Amino acid sequence: MAQQANHALPTGYQIDEYRIERQLSLGGFSIVYLATDGEGRRVAIKEYLPNSLALRGEGEVTPNIAPEHAGAFRYGMKCFFEEGRALAKLSHPNVVRVLNFFRANETVYMVMDYEEGSTLQEYIQRRHKPVSENAVRNIFTRVLNGLREVHTHKLLHLDLKPSNIYLRSDGTPLLIDFGAARQTLALDTPMLKPMYTPGFASPEHYQRENLGPWSDIYSIGASMYACIALAAPQAADLRQDKDQLVPAMVRWEGRYSDQLLETIDWCLCLNHLYRPQSVFALQKALTESHASPSAKPSLKSKSEEPRSWLGALVGKLKKNETT
Repeated sequence: MAQQANHALPTGYQIDEYRIERQLSLGGFSIVYLATDGEGRRVAIKEYLPNSLALRGEGEVTPNIAPEHAGAFRYGMKCFFEEGRALAKLSHPNVVRVLNFFRANETVYMVMDYEEGSTLQEYIQRRHKPVSENAVRNIFTRVLNGLREVHTHKLLHLDLKPSNIYLRSDGTPLLIDFGAARQTLALDTPMLKPMYTPGFASPEHYQRENLGPWSDIYSIGASMYACIALAAPQAADLRQDKDQLVPAMVRWEGRYSDQLLETIDWCLCLNHLYRPQSVFALQKALTESHASPSAKPSLKSKSEEPRSWLGALVGKLKKNETT
């Protein structure tokens, strides 16, 4: 089936207890709407509608699903629904809050708090210049607070990137648009292309194995890199073939602290065993004072030898990976 854009539900459409106000975003996997509930409170509603499996024409409400795609569509709908149920159990100021999830129009919907603000990607594009070190540290320290809560509940985000980090009007970040259902769907249904973003997806996303907290951590490193480079780093699959990514320690030496740059390079190791294995380890590195470069976070590996400088270790590991 050739992929086409699905048509959104019309303004004023009543679905369950919610009234659609307008479309907020349209992607290959879902449509997000601004809506109001019965009390007039504004919410965001995400509709499961992968355009590789289902098409909805203008003026229609239910999607048209070819018989050969019905099984995959139902399985993805189940994953989407279960993800909503899992996220509804989370309550953290840096994770989007899921209020409700329900079935209607032969698909499923996830209702979330609506927040005023813009994405980190939009913030980067508006600035036209690298994000400052203090801003990078402040944003990602809080992002990691939310991600740590996600991982504590045995969940992965799997689609971390600047466009999925939302900055409220007061500047505090919020993790949005989880990709776990999409990744699960891609793993079990080969007819679907994995819904990851080149440059931010870890090597494990491409290999479809060994996914874990370290996979989200790669994406965090890529997002920090993009805040400074104003563009995504080289895609992981291309790096594995021929790594042309200039390490942060080399590219921005003298403009940002060595400690921050080393931490970014640490996250971007191609071998997942050489990255921070937990959000806690990365938080420890990111919150260290960059005024004292002699104090470096320890990298627990098989030998558990303390690292004197992360940059030296990362450089050695990168060299080993290319041989």
